[in-house]
Amino acid sequence: METAEVRKLLTRFQEGYSRRDQTHLDEFIELFVDSDELEVIGTNAVDLSGEEWCRGREAVRELVGGDWEHWGDVRFDVEGARIHTRGKVAWLATTGTVTDTISSNERYTGYLDYVAEVLKDDEMTKQAKMLDIVGQGNDIVLGLPLSETYVWPFRLTAVAVKEEGEWLFHQMQFSFATTWAPDVRLK
Repeated sequence: METAEVRKLLTRFQEGYSRRDQTHLDEFIELFVDSDELEVIGTNAVDLSGEEWCRGREAVRELVGGDWEHWGDVRFDVEGARIHTRGKVAWLATTGTVTDTISSNERYTGYLDYVAEVLKDDEMTKQAKMLDIVGQGNDIVLGLPLSETYVWPFRLTAVAVKEEGEWLFHQMQFSFATTWAPDVRLK
């Protein structure tokens, strides 16, 4: 019974990501606890104080709004989600995909804009700039002949709590698999 209720919460979460209707964003955020303890960690989060490490509903609202505007077609494996409950706490893990079509022209333009930003960065060394520019360029040049449709697999883990008879997300993390060297290195 409890597992089915948590799966319904995940289904409503999927419905929001499928519709991506910004006019319903406030309604969607009601799927999360209204607490400063609410924490959602996006795929670009690196440290506690960084971008996409969101605490509280307003920060989560910004993250979700950005996802809905920029992230492509998001599909969670709702039926295959592993859900466990104990009392008023549930945790789940599932997979998903983000699918987007990006034209070659968009990729080239985006890359050249990115290069311009990297060149302006006064914090990076010349060597770091070159490595970044060449690395990103190689990825784009090698990937362009494959397809203009990109499918990125990801994982979603979450903790939900039951408050006043309703299951709500309390903590959540989106993550991409890393099969090569990490995209971010601390040293």
